[in-house]
Parts: sequence; structure tokens; C-alpha cells
Amino acid sequence: MTKINQIAWDDTILPFQLDRSGVRGRIARLDGVLEHILSRHDYPAQVGALVAELAQLTALIGQTVKLRWKLSLQVRGNGPIRTIATDYYAPEEDGAPARIRAWASFDAERLDADTPAFDQIGQGYFAVLIDQGHGTTPYQGMTPLAGGSLAACAETYFAQSEQLPTRFALAAGCSQLAGDRQRWRAGGVMLQTLPAQPMPEGAGGTGEDGLIQSADILQGTESEDWNRANLLLDTVEEIELIGPSVAPTDLLVRLFHEEAPRVFDPQRVEFGCSCNADKVRGTLSIYSAKDIGRMTNDQGRVTADCQFCGAHYEFDPQSLGFEATVDADGNPLPSAAENMAQNRAAE
Repeated sequence: MTKINQIAWDDTILPFQLDRSGVRGRIARLDGVLEHILSRHDYPAQVGALVAELAQLTALIGQTVKLRWKLSLQVRGNGPIRTIATDYYAPEEDGAPARIRAWASFDAERLDADTPAFDQIGQGYFAVLIDQGHGTTPYQGMTPLAGGSLAACAETYFAQSEQLPTRFALAAGCSQLAGDRQRWRAGGVMLQTLPAQPMPEGAGGTGEDGLIQSADILQGTESEDWNRANLLLDTVEEIELIGPSVAPTDLLVRLFHEEAPRVFDPQRVEFGCSCNADKVRGTLSIYSAKDIGRMTNDQGRVTADCQFCGAHYEFDPQSLGFEATVDADGNPLPSAAENMAQNRAAE
């Protein structure tokens, strides 16, 4: 546990607990992480705001999961904003930072400046994917897009799929720098409690479209504690969430001093991408030489760009696919007949 006056603060996630309410939470501040994510893409303001919102959710949720490898959030719809995807990579060792990356795809010609950003995703789904690494089966949970924000979708996911009443308060801002350059900052608070007992078999929800709400899960004192914590969070202001003038610890005391807040060790986060040439080569290994030929440009190379970080890769087409004739260094590979002969000799 960390003393409350020893912490301070961009690109960190601060876990806390409200001892009186029995509610746990996180405060996240993203600065350099968003700068790395958004500066690599020329997103319109509406798209950038949604990417910032999903990145915040990823930071807050990723730190709550007993994660050994990767948490992914994905939003897909049939509107002008087609896809938003984020990944949160767990720290590789104690004291190491977690890593976040994000990207979005959209149809610029269909975007409408007068329509709220969330509405331009259209009909689709919000998905949570947890991959604990080699030898495990990834988990996936989904909920329909509803509620008017990505935060509302995440709250519905936790209530519906995990039966965990959850609340998010998020804010993001973009400041204008010299030369028309912009810089994003974002901050958010997550509250979460555990139900006293599972929902009854076959029970329905009271919310829109029958989706489960917090009131369906919590009863009695737990419900009162949860409602009180939410009423306190309702008083938060956007500038307090974004910072940097208000430290997360100061915000915690300002909002919840009567709930006996307790803080724990903060988690640093940074931008990080897992792409590399070998992974791209592996992705292309399923294609035939004919398929690879169609991907080859006029310069005789196959190129690929990472959607997350913008890294550019170029390959010799003869080194790609399951019919590759040279390795990554250009050295000749054994033919199928030679491989067969070697296998027979080994037997």
C-alpha cells in the first residue's frame, strides 16, 4: 500500500477502495499514451474522442483483471465509424509499466459533424476479450451498442456478463499547440462492487431491452452503499478528471473523504505495440505463391503497415507464404522433395 501523499502523475492508474462503502475503484490519467496513439493517425475530432474514450476504459478495466497477457476491447458497427480497437498488455514483471495501443477505422465521407460521435458507430457490438497467453483459451464477452456512450456499453457488459455493478466517469480534452498541433489528455474514474449473491436463474433486467442494471443485482445495505458512492461521483467535474491541476489523490479525497478511501500502489502505463516482422510474416504464411503474387507491388515487394503504431514492413515475396523459396535473410530454402528426403534419412 502507498501513502496518499507520495503519489503523483500522468500515465498512471491508481487503485483504491472505499472502506465504508465496500466499493473498489480506479483513477486513470492518460497523457503521453494518448499522444503516442493519436499523433500516429490523422483522426477527425469525433473519431479521436472515441479512441480516447476506449483507451481510458482499457486502462481502467485492464488493471482490474488478474491479467497475465492481454486485454482487448473492440467496438464494431455499421456506421461511418466502423471499428475501434484497443489492447492492454499486462506488466511483464513487478514494477514494469503496462502497455496500451489503439486504432480506429472510419469512412471519412460519411462522417457528419452535427451527429454525436457515438451515434456514428451505428448498430453493432462492444466486445471484451481476455487472452491469458500460450496454453489458455481466450475469453470473449459481448454486449450490444447502447446507452449513448462507450462507457455505458462497458457498464452494461459488466452488469450483464459479469454481474458486477460498475460505473465510469470519463473525460478527454484536446489542447491546441503551436503550428496547429494538438495534444490530448484524458482522465477517468471507475467504481465497482461485487454482488452479495448471483442473480436468480432466468431473472430478467429492468433496463432498456431487458438488460441487467445495478438495481437488479444489489439489495439492502449494498444497494445503499453503491448508490451513495455514485451520488458522490456525480459531483465530479471534467477538469478534475483530466487534470493536471488536480492530483488523483486530491480528487479521491474531495469526492469520497467520508467513505474512508484507501489507495494502493499505482500502475504506470505507456504506449506499446507488439507488432514485428516475424508476426507479419507469420500472418502471411497461410497464402500461396499465387496469392503473394497478387500482393506484390510494382517494386517487387510486399508491404504491410501496422494499424496500431504505423510501423512499415517490406518483404521479399519469395520469403512469404507456405510456398516460400527463401528465408527472411534471402537464403534458399529446401524444396518439398529435399525435405522429404531429409525426413526419410532421419527415420
